[in-house]
Amino acid sequence: MPELPDVEGFREVLDSCGRGRRVRHVDVRDAGVLRGVGVRRLRREVEGRRLGRPHRHGKLLVAPVGDGPALVWHFGMTGELVPASAGDPLDRHDRVVLTLDGERQLRYRDQRKLQGVRLADGPGAVARMLEGLGPDAFDIGRGEFLALLAGRRGAVKALLMDQSAIAGLGNLLCDEILWRARVAPGRPARDLGEAEARRMFTAMRRVLATSCRASRVPPRPGWLTGHRDDADPVCPRCGTPLRSRRVSGRRTVWCPACQH
Repeated sequence: MPELPDVEGFREVLDSCGRGRRVRHVDVRDAGVLRGVGVRRLRREVEGRRLGRPHRHGKLLVAPVGDGPALVWHFGMTGELVPASAGDPLDRHDRVVLTLDGERQLRYRDQRKLQGVRLADGPGAVARMLEGLGPDAFDIGRGEFLALLAGRRGAVKALLMDQSAIAGLGNLLCDEILWRARVAPGRPARDLGEAEARRMFTAMRRVLATSCRASRVPPRPGWLTGHRDDADPVCPRCGTPLRSRRVSGRRTVWCPACQH
């Protein structure tokens, strides 16, 4: 599932390949990925206009179009934004294709179609789309993060996964952050000591910085992410067999020896 680093990578693709270019044609190959907008209106509002500077909040990617509307992508579980040339073969999961100046293309590719593409009328509409989200995980300050933990009684992983509390963290990031901070995923957030909460914040910042450079959560040998899908996974720090169970509906992996 695309998480904050993946969407940051899509933002960089959009910025380098699309910003300042005019949208010559919008090809909606599968209207099932459009949310709240029809094909005719999407084409009417977007074709002939230039893409502005994109920005990201959590897992949402926003691209202003001309002086008015904005395209908003939510990538769900399998979505991605792929740069291409007009002559490149289409993938069967390419749902919406923007053809730009110079025969460049941006393709929204999505196998499962759980989310998709929206059109906001302007900055106010974009703000309304974002108002249910918490602060972006890459921008939140340490004090705000510590206060967030102190005020919640649920499991710490459930809190980190809650997009209304903090936006952008997904399953892999949460497990990696908690493993690095040596905090068990089922611990009540408000029971964490200040030192543990500070470790979590530091781990989050470092994991996000490295992951954003890779445009993904990298499966490095020294990371939990690099071992969670092994046949017999063990902790890369202490060698203890890893455990897993479902937390907030997602498979959660942790080390029973390192994380308390």
